[in-house]
Amino acid sequence: MGKILVIAEKPSVGRDLTKALPGAFAKHEGYLESDSHVVTWAVGHLVQLAEPDEYDAKYKKWRMADLPIVPPKFKLVVRDERSRKQMSVITRMLKRDDVDEVINACDAGREGELIFAWTFEKAGAKKPVRRLWLSSMTSKAIKEAFSSLRPASEFELLEQAARSRSEADWIVGMNATRAATIRLRSSFDGAVSLGRVQTPTLAIIARREEEIRAFVPEPYWLVDATFEPVSGDSGRRYVGRFHAGAHPRLKTAEEASAIVAAVEGGSGEITKLEKTTRREKAPLLYDLTSLQREANTRFGFSARRTLAAAQRLYEEHKVLTYPRTSSRFLPSDMIGEIKPIASLVGTHKEYARAAAYVTGLDVLPLGRVINDAKVTDHHAIIPTNSEHKLDKLSDDDRRVYDMVTRRFLAVFHPDAVFENTRLETTVLEYVFRTSGRVLMEAGWRGVYDEAGLDEAKASDDDENDNQTLPKLEKGENVSVREVASQEKVTQPPRRYSDASLLGAMETAGKLVDDDELREAMKDSGIGTPATRAAIIERLIDVGYVERDGRSLVCTEKGLGVISLLDDHALTSPSLTGDWEHRLSRIEQGEEARQRFMADIAEFAGATVTTLDEKLKDIRIPRANMGPCPVCGHDIVENRKGFSCWGREDPGCGFVIWKSKAGKTLAPAVARELISKGRTEKAVTGFKGRSGRSFRAKLALMQTEEGRWRVEFDEPWAREGAKPPEGEDPAPAATAEAGGSAVSAQSEAA
Repeated sequence: MGKILVIAEKPSVGRDLTKALPGAFAKHEGYLESDSHVVTWAVGHLVQLAEPDEYDAKYKKWRMADLPIVPPKFKLVVRDERSRKQMSVITRMLKRDDVDEVINACDAGREGELIFAWTFEKAGAKKPVRRLWLSSMTSKAIKEAFSSLRPASEFELLEQAARSRSEADWIVGMNATRAATIRLRSSFDGAVSLGRVQTPTLAIIARREEEIRAFVPEPYWLVDATFEPVSGDSGRRYVGRFHAGAHPRLKTAEEASAIVAAVEGGSGEITKLEKTTRREKAPLLYDLTSLQREANTRFGFSARRTLAAAQRLYEEHKVLTYPRTSSRFLPSDMIGEIKPIASLVGTHKEYARAAAYVTGLDVLPLGRVINDAKVTDHHAIIPTNSEHKLDKLSDDDRRVYDMVTRRFLAVFHPDAVFENTRLETTVLEYVFRTSGRVLMEAGWRGVYDEAGLDEAKASDDDENDNQTLPKLEKGENVSVREVASQEKVTQPPRRYSDASLLGAMETAGKLVDDDELREAMKDSGIGTPATRAAIIERLIDVGYVERDGRSLVCTEKGLGVISLLDDHALTSPSLTGDWEHRLSRIEQGEEARQRFMADIAEFAGATVTTLDEKLKDIRIPRANMGPCPVCGHDIVENRKGFSCWGREDPGCGFVIWKSKAGKTLAPAVARELISKGRTEKAVTGFKGRSGRSFRAKLALMQTEEGRWRVEFDEPWAREGAKPPEGEDPAPAATAEAGGSAVSAQSEAA
């Protein structure tokens, strides 16, 4: 009897799989072998779609006449030399005469299916295949999966959807990027990167940035008063805000001052008091996107950082189930595991009380937990039914584990119950409104001890909402103890964070907060839970977006690209959401892959034509930065910097290079440096030697030789020390004015 070849996605997974298989395994270069099994692995994607010049040498040159490029059959190539070594091992194993069968043990999802399919195809293998499908990496789960291997034919549609997604990204990205770059290469430094998913995501961020820049702040005034009932116990003070009808904002300081003068030192009456009870359901279990959003909100984790922690908790520590899931429900066949899992996590004291409640229930409330129709590839992220050694978890891993465990326990707890109080206090003809909220029954919130569950910050108009109110009665007379007005200004829309952008991507750019409504829109989101973090990082890597704390800021380059594309369909979140929905339909057998790919090819051709016509004669005007501080000539922006010299007039040679520590300096930054000598606020988006981003102030400094150089203003940034926030500031490079960039290390030397 021949041997069975098992192909995993990573070496660590391959080693874990051998523990569930019979016999002793001997270690070899790139694989492990026993008497009955050979276990080898990819290292992520070993194989990728070929570049255009693999089809025809003419595509080495980027020419509009050669577009669109739509291969009749896609070619596969090994990614690089490192991949080639392991690919040769897998190919050799697949062609062994003593291997009769192959088990696809790559990650159980669309991407894992594609990794195996491409590897198998590139190796030219023909042997029968079965599928190992895992949602948990515990020994028990692995053994059960090996005992119930599934035929590869069950996953043919999943493979079709995976191939369609990748090929569609290639066709749209390759053609749109080439067409835009050909027409805009004189305007932008480097290629203009466009893509089926990244461009509509960039459009969401860019349009918010445009709203912020177009926003004109307007002043307004609010009037707040502190009241105290005339009779009864003292100390029953509360705060109310003046409202004219439903509006608290006053347009002039005179109006506010008149109200303050009228009510100051006066008395009034509680003319309205309403109490209502509101029940708040526990949130649904986590899928990857909701986990990433909450970790960003609570801890400031980027989407990529959260995914990395969740993946470690699944693969290495084996304490969480498969994280790259889009489901927030469990299948009915897992009902029997719920109490055992709760009992297991309850052995840790911080979860003991909540776990005891769940295990003590005679009947589990399953309405918001079990839904077979909403579990496709994988169920929601929950703790595994195995020993959890929490002392070995890093700080990031511990936080993500805690989120998932508390959410799992909370979903089986009753509603939280609040008493909401709304009252109106009338002084003369002026009405002041007050809102209060008291938690009457903790319910599921008790699982958290309220930790990390602060209410969303109220707006300026409602900052007195949710105060804890004393006992008050309608009709009570009150005295005005304090009253004052305060001037405010209207605020622009907030920039997207990872959390809010992930939410917008999940609902194709629509603002949706309700859990159930978000569930209904998932199939039409931009990208998938597994790819959204990479898309955000891609936008940062190509210079379209920068991080500023938790905010994602669109750069001048990103704004320029979206502005030039105008309302092209490639920028439409709804179009991309529709494509994602069609990929889901392919996966479910409801749409033909051929029809989808034909539509993608047609779209790519139309995009090339549109970009050719739209961008043919466009030249982005270069910014004039004002007079040179050395010679007085105008400093003008060019592709690589801001200088007073040009083709006709060499000027004095003064130049500020755009590239600095992994960032392209915007015209506004250069203008501030030229006019003021330094930036008033820290500039974001620099990259340290470790690759981590940081922010720092800049200064224009003159060397002893008389040359000018842009330097970091703060000593910690210049010297590669650690900043107060603990970010990694060590600059990768320092941009000079009038000279080439030099490394921070050589500067220090």
